[in-house]
Amino acid sequence: MVDRRAQLPQLSGETFLTDGGMETTLIFHDGIDLPHFASFPLLENEHGIDTLRAYLAGYIEIADSFGVGLILDTVTWRANADWGARLGYSADDLASVNRRAVEFLAEISKARARPPIVVSGCVGPRGDAYSPDSIMTAEEAEAYHRPQIETLADTAADLVTAYTLTYASEAVGIVRAAGSASIPAVISFTVETDGKLPDGQPLRAAIEEVDAKTEGSAAYFMINCAHPTHFEHVLNEPGEWRDRIRGLRANASVKSHAELDESEELDAGDPLDLAARYRTVQTHLENLTVVGGCCGTDQRHVAAIAAALTT
Repeated sequence: MVDRRAQLPQLSGETFLTDGGMETTLIFHDGIDLPHFASFPLLENEHGIDTLRAYLAGYIEIADSFGVGLILDTVTWRANADWGARLGYSADDLASVNRRAVEFLAEISKARARPPIVVSGCVGPRGDAYSPDSIMTAEEAEAYHRPQIETLADTAADLVTAYTLTYASEAVGIVRAAGSASIPAVISFTVETDGKLPDGQPLRAAIEEVDAKTEGSAAYFMINCAHPTHFEHVLNEPGEWRDRIRGLRANASVKSHAELDESEELDAGDPLDLAARYRTVQTHLENLTVVGGCCGTDQRHVAAIAAALTT
C-alpha cells in the first residue's frame, strides 16, 4: 500500500502558507452571520460560494507573490454530527456538504500547478474548541469522527487536518479513523495561556501520547488558536516531540480564550509583531514549514508571516 503521507508536498521542507482566521474575517470584517461559527452553510448558495472564492483569492495571491505552496482547508470544521444537528443537517446532508467542500477547493487548486495547492479536509472537535465539556475515549472519538473522515477520504482531499483539539484521546481517535480510511491525518492542538491543553495536559505529553497510541502515524502536529506568547516557553524543552510539530496557525490576540469568548470586538493584534514571534518560534521548531493564522488574523498577518519566514 502506498504511504500517502510520503506524497504530501509540505513534508519536503519548503514553506507552505495557510489562510488566516476565516470565520472571524467573515463575521467581523464582512458582516456575515455564521451561526455556531460554522462556515460550511455558505456552500449552499452562489452568494456564499462567491464569498468564499473571494476570501481565498487574497491568500492565493500572497502565496504566489512569495512563490510558496498553499494549504487550503475545507470549510467543514463544524460539519460533524453534533454541530450539524444544531444547524439542521442530517447525516446525509453532512456527507454531501463535506464532499462539496472538497470539490470546491479541488476546482480552485487545478488552476495553480506550481507551487502546489494542497487540499485539506478540515475536521473540528466534537465539543467546544476552547473548553472540553466532555471527554471521549479514543474508541469513542474514532467512532464519532469516522463518518466525516471516511467521506473526506473518498474525495480528492490530500489529507485531513483536525484543528482546535483540546485533549489527546480525541486526537488518538481521529488519527486511528484516518488510518482506517487510508488518508493522512494532521493533529492541531490549542493551548491556554500557560501552554497546556485546555484539559491541563502539557503539550509535549499530548503529542507523545498520540504518537505512542497510534504508532506515530499522524503526518505531523500543529498548534492553532493560541498566541505565541502562550506557548513559546514550553518549546524550550528539547526532545523528539518538537520535531513532530510542523505547523502553526496562531491567534492575532494575546487574550485568553475566556477573554476572546466575552469580547464583542475583534482584536487584530499587531501583524508585524506576530510575524516576528513566528521567527522566534521557528528557532525552536526546526521542522516548522506550515504557517498561517487563526482567530483575528487576515491577509495582513499571513503576508507579514510569509515575509518574515521566507525573506
